Amino acid sequence: MSELHRLGIAGLRAAYAAGETTPAAVVAHYLARIDAHDGAIRSYVEVDRDGAVAAAVESGKRIVEGRAGSLEGVPVAVKSNIAVKGLEWNAGMAVRRGIIAAEDAEVVARLRAAGAIILGTLNMHEAALGATTDNPWFGQTINPHREGHTPGGSSGGSGAAVSAGLCVASLGTDTLGSVRIPAAYNGVYGIKPTPGAISDKGLVPLSEWLDSIGPIARSIDDLESLMAVLGGPADAGITPKRLVLLDNFDDLGCEAAVLAAYEHAGALVDDLPRRSLKLVDSAADVRFAGFVVAARELVAHMGAVRTEAADRLSDELRFMLDYADSRSDADVTRAQQILARTRMTVRDAIGDDGILLMPTAPQAAFRHNSRPPVTQSAFTAFANIAGLPAISIPAGLNADGMPVAVQLVGPPHGEAALFALARKLDAGLAGFVPSPLI
Repeated sequence: MSELHRLGIAGLRAAYAAGETTPAAVVAHYLARIDAHDGAIRSYVEVDRDGAVAAAVESGKRIVEGRAGSLEGVPVAVKSNIAVKGLEWNAGMAVRRGIIAAEDAEVVARLRAAGAIILGTLNMHEAALGATTDNPWFGQTINPHREGHTPGGSSGGSGAAVSAGLCVASLGTDTLGSVRIPAAYNGVYGIKPTPGAISDKGLVPLSEWLDSIGPIARSIDDLESLMAVLGGPADAGITPKRLVLLDNFDDLGCEAAVLAAYEHAGALVDDLPRRSLKLVDSAADVRFAGFVVAARELVAHMGAVRTEAADRLSDELRFMLDYADSRSDADVTRAQQILARTRMTVRDAIGDDGILLMPTAPQAAFRHNSRPPVTQSAFTAFANIAGLPAISIPAGLNADGMPVAVQLVGPPHGEAALFALARKLDAGLAGFVPSPLI
């Protein structure tokens, strides 16, 4: 089969069961695609060829013996701030070069236990503090939909590799939108789960209270299969009784295609009564507060390394850390108050049976050499601040042929409800457009 990279999890399992292919053939196919295409995309920082080939042999044996796991023979790649035993655990930072993970992160161990094959680790924005994945140490990752364009971040390699067909699925991390923004820019699907639903053991943190590990895939089915392994089967969940909509986001400069997708999505669930979410603080203040708190937490995590190895931190990262560290106690207190108000306001609006619908990002992917919009996380940050699950769904292309997306945010542990409503939107939007490399 020459188009093995087009098969999702169910398709691979069916092909294995029918004897049409083997994990060894699939891994060889993906390694060949990485060789052919990743020189231009630069989504990987390390490919574990020997490990993937050996795992494929063992996977093939389990299939023959009738011991196949739920992700048997599925090639997956992992963001480089998540530990993969034997591979460099660099979190996109030169200062962590040479640090080799002694053990798998719990999420990686779960993937392997289910039969998944780890192809390698993926590029990311330095220290996860940014959303372009223009990494000065490991290369500039390119969006497979358009040469020279950002894949988003900080999980840019995770989004690009899935979109380019260089793995079936990937793991990313999401602090203020870092799974969902790359999912949106690359035209694929991504979920940020409820905090604690997926273990963060083995993650180099940016902000321990905002971070969540989450999967990226090319279908909702694959996303749900991965979540079942990473966090266990989802509860039956609630039946959404209302759709929550932001009161106003005119000042965010949303692209016309983003607004059209958002309005289309709303029309697909017009059977749900509406409730308005009116924020106390402006979106700009909320974004800034999130940055200050997350960046100051990173300052604490880095400790003396920040000054002792300053030459191995980029100018951009040093500037952001210095800026956050220079904020006064009053500034930090104000930021914390803004986040507390936002958390309470969003949670109160969603309650235990509401779903918040928003665009994922105000814009589509932009060129790497342009100034990044400050509004990239304007919509995604709310789910992290509120401690709620959120899923990004492709919603077609803009006039320039770049993907746009919408997202749903649900109540705590409401992943099952999100998946159910996301399927309805996905069927109506018909917004998934494979990248040219698929």
